[in-house]
Amino acid sequence: MKQNESPADRAFRAEVRDWLQDNLSGEFAHARGLGGPGREHEAFEERLAWERHMAAAGWTCVGWPREYGGRGATVEQQVIFHEEYALADGPARVNHIGENLLGPTIIAFGTDEQRARFLPPIVAARELWCQGYSEPNAGSDLANVQTRAELAGDHWVVDGQKVWTSLALEADWCFAVCRTELGSSRHKGLSYLLVPMRQDGVDIRPIVQLTGTSEFNEVFFDGARTDAGNIVGAPGDGWKIAMATLGFERGVATLGQQVGFRREFEGVADLARRTGAIEDPLLRDRLTRSYMGLEIMRLNAVRTMAGVASGAPGPESSISKLVWGTWHRELGELAMDVLGAAGLVADGAPGTGPDGAAAQEQPYDLNDWQRLFLFSRSDTIYAGSNEIQRNIIAERVLGLPREPAADRKARG
Repeated sequence: MKQNESPADRAFRAEVRDWLQDNLSGEFAHARGLGGPGREHEAFEERLAWERHMAAAGWTCVGWPREYGGRGATVEQQVIFHEEYALADGPARVNHIGENLLGPTIIAFGTDEQRARFLPPIVAARELWCQGYSEPNAGSDLANVQTRAELAGDHWVVDGQKVWTSLALEADWCFAVCRTELGSSRHKGLSYLLVPMRQDGVDIRPIVQLTGTSEFNEVFFDGARTDAGNIVGAPGDGWKIAMATLGFERGVATLGQQVGFRREFEGVADLARRTGAIEDPLLRDRLTRSYMGLEIMRLNAVRTMAGVASGAPGPESSISKLVWGTWHRELGELAMDVLGAAGLVADGAPGTGPDGAAAQEQPYDLNDWQRLFLFSRSDTIYAGSNEIQRNIIAERVLGLPREPAADRKARG
């Protein structure tokens, strides 16, 4: 409990803590600590059941307005919820993309019909979502999107390829940025479509990562269809709305992400104490700096949320992506240094886990720290590379001159 909390916030903290203590027991006791970056394959069905259990008790979408199924929690209360969830070692959430990215976007930009159709299943964790942004030639340069959507009667017909699509295999729906204006380029002519994943014309191919797991996927659209009304905003508004979604991802959603980050940090600190590595003054200094970074991320997320109470986050949200991507990668490196030479050796033969788990469930017998180190290499690349985030901060936040580019003159 924070000393300066109001009586209402103290009561809210006690309510959250008591509920988590009572419910992360019995049927869900084994779910504590499951999932997270590089571990999204763990006990997915059990974590989905937990998500729906939370929903039934009104603990999903706590920051959403009450009229859309949320609790209308204040910024301070949302921080409290995520702090207590971390302290309770709650399992990684499986509804993160719908609750924290698509839901706020629909609330801000959707029609009444879209809110009525799509928000209740997110609150109830009955429909899961994935994000269709990146393509083979449109990653950090997202404006180069080539996936096409053409309006044919009462449906949009979608053709193209998305890549690095997290949780595509589990998702029921995808919010996809598509080019809907023939002959358009860059930021113009893009639209924000809601596309069902479980249909002919959608082919999902997992991408095996360094960890041997497949949180990311390729998604191929070949004549996939979605209703004409499943467009958020008007045709051509896609870039504006996509950027707003990224703002939510790097603002409010960061608090949920930090649940896992704090748990990982505490695990690394405990490992350093158990192995004696904490006696090394250089490692101890790095642990201190890592803790400071975690607190800075929390405070920045709170600042971002407080600054956008009446609208979508702005380019300042790129700061959080740059900070957490770098912090998490450095935590993985720190974990390996704490392990020392033991970190170079897997616990068992490739292809089985410690309990003989099948290869597709446990491709490599990596421990948590090896998996953290390998997976976090991607953090400074996906969702906008560090280099791109620095450009956005410099040009759009600080107002510095644009970086020279040979092709900008050609583009006008």
